[in-house]
Amino acid sequence: MAAAFDYAAAFARNIGWVAECEQNRLRTKRVAIAGMGGVGGVHLLTLARLGVGAFNIADFDRFDLVNFNRQAGAVMSTLGRPKVEVLAEMARDINPELQIRAYPAGVSDANLGDFLDGADAYVDGLDFFSFAARRATFAACHRRGVPAVTAAPLGIGAAVLVFMPGGMSFEEYFCLDGCDEEEMAVRFLLGLSPAMLQQAYLADRSRVNLSERRGPSTIIACQLCAGVAASEALKILLGRGRVLAAPHGYQFDAYRCRLRHTWRPGGNRNPLQRLALWLARRQLRRMKAGEKSRG
Repeated sequence: MAAAFDYAAAFARNIGWVAECEQNRLRTKRVAIAGMGGVGGVHLLTLARLGVGAFNIADFDRFDLVNFNRQAGAVMSTLGRPKVEVLAEMARDINPELQIRAYPAGVSDANLGDFLDGADAYVDGLDFFSFAARRATFAACHRRGVPAVTAAPLGIGAAVLVFMPGGMSFEEYFCLDGCDEEEMAVRFLLGLSPAMLQQAYLADRSRVNLSERRGPSTIIACQLCAGVAASEALKILLGRGRVLAAPHGYQFDAYRCRLRHTWRPGGNRNPLQRLALWLARRQLRRMKAGEKSRG
């Protein structure tokens, strides 16, 4: 089958929304994606179908039954298999010519230089609670001048932030230095979605427990994230179209049919954000108190 593959024919239907010369440029681009789970795997497959020609992908995890509700590649035949291996196979099934560098131990300080080597853009697919790996990866992108996109699956929607070379950094926006893990979770969540559009329809609040690294998810949100992240990556890779970089961001919630653009100068230091963080901490304390009284 690989011998019968033809790049021009496979991605001909992209032409129109991109020019033929732009499609050929996508063929030469490399995107790094850390995390092959809920959003990372579908990021890879979406960008592969756009015709991006090379990827650096990283994940240390294996597929489990709890991944079935949302993760590309999570099926009975892949149970127990490394996510990075499965997703590489799926991407090569779309484009046998793909150049893929895989990092089955995930990303770390030791391999971040190699992981980002040659990358034209980074798309974040790390687990929500992977704060150490995420901070290190975004810091490396900032040092190396690699544009970085993060799209968070929240409820039945997606919240998007883009960090561009020379602009505001991840750390400047989220202000995570010196925070414990629970505070980092609150700051990361509020920083991603200042509008918190998803909060209005959370059906069972007991399923959210930041201290236990637990929260609900949907395939709808993951698919929406893949679409918006690929759109931002496309603009970055082709150098056309407006990129709303941090401290600008946006959240689209399909359940509520709402789109909210956000602007938080200073990131989580912004007075509006500081108020929102205070309210979030108070709500978190109430949730914990309720859990203790039920226990």
